[in-house]
Amino acid sequence: MPVMEISIVPIGTSHPSVSDHVADVVRVLRDEPGITYELCPMGTVVEADSVDTLFAVARKMHAHALGGDVQRIVTSIKIDDRTDKKLSMRGKIAAVHEKL
Repeated sequence: MPVMEISIVPIGTSHPSVSDHVADVVRVLRDEPGITYELCPMGTVVEADSVDTLFAVARKMHAHALGGDVQRIVTSIKIDDRTDKKLSMRGKIAAVHEKL
């Protein structure tokens, strides 16, 4: 299962806080079937059955963020995709904790 980290940052908003905008984009994830996500302090981690699904949800989030008073955003995406063994958000964290 591929894992994606996505961060969407609105630029030029009327105030320095962006949590309202972040919450609005995370709502897109709540309505997506077949994905798991975890909100983190500097981005959101998403896992799905395929990279195509991750790109599709990233595209939806990106497009949704450009609504309302937001006219510019910066979207950063990292994807971890393995074919040699099963991958998951929890598994990646557990692997590091085992080594600690």
